[in-house]
Amino acid sequence: MIIDSHCHVDPRHFREGADAVLDRARAAGVDAFVVVGVDADLSAARFAAALAARRADVHAAVGVHPHDASALDDRMLAELEVLARLPEVVAVGEIGLDYHYMHSPKDTQQRVFADLVALARRVEKPIVIHTREAPEDTLAILERAQASDVGGIIHCFSEDRAFAERALALDFDLSFSGIVTFKTARAIQEVAAWAPGDRILVETDSPYLAPVPFRGKRCEPGHVLHTARFVAELRGEPFEALAARTAENTRRRLRLPQDGALTG
Repeated sequence: MIIDSHCHVDPRHFREGADAVLDRARAAGVDAFVVVGVDADLSAARFAAALAARRADVHAAVGVHPHDASALDDRMLAELEVLARLPEVVAVGEIGLDYHYMHSPKDTQQRVFADLVALARRVEKPIVIHTREAPEDTLAILERAQASDVGGIIHCFSEDRAFAERALALDFDLSFSGIVTFKTARAIQEVAAWAPGDRILVETDSPYLAPVPFRGKRCEPGHVLHTARFVAELRGEPFEALAARTAENTRRRLRLPQDGALTG
């Protein structure tokens, strides 16, 4: 089996509806999905939780993207904690820092990031990390906020081996998206080839970052198969073994049900 460990399928991304998109991926051979809900008003978080509640092959993660850090207030934080405690929600995220676009001020991003790590520790669920152009600050906040108490996933891994080693030491696994298939992604490819086999995951981050040969097009959860094949080739492993291992790693990290319960 194979699991897409991180995808966005809310209506603003897929007008045909999440069920159509996920059913296409199921037909292609993807067995389960971690659907991530993040936006400025928690509507995507509510959507992800509701989708996971009615589909046995879906599990939800809920959070506030660093782009929207400025929108988080006490009321939203309280509602997010309620959502995060739902049994169908398996992680808090994606949360973190993004210094590329700076849609929210740096100090606000850092404060909200620390607050959401604290929320994850309260609900005792792992964290899904978004980090872009902020490697040192991301790791520093994870260390100060004691994120290793719950661990989690570095989503859409796009850093170097030095970052990977520190993240692994903090009990964060590395999830590889379509970026790893890009010709220019040499450093990421080196990490994917080197990383411990029990600490790697695969994802699409749909509708973003479609892997080769779909680069530039809308990404869908079914495309995780192409990313997994590429990572398997980098590691010199059979695709089936890599798919099974990353699925098992996702199950273990997010405390998902075993195979039979995922295929509902």
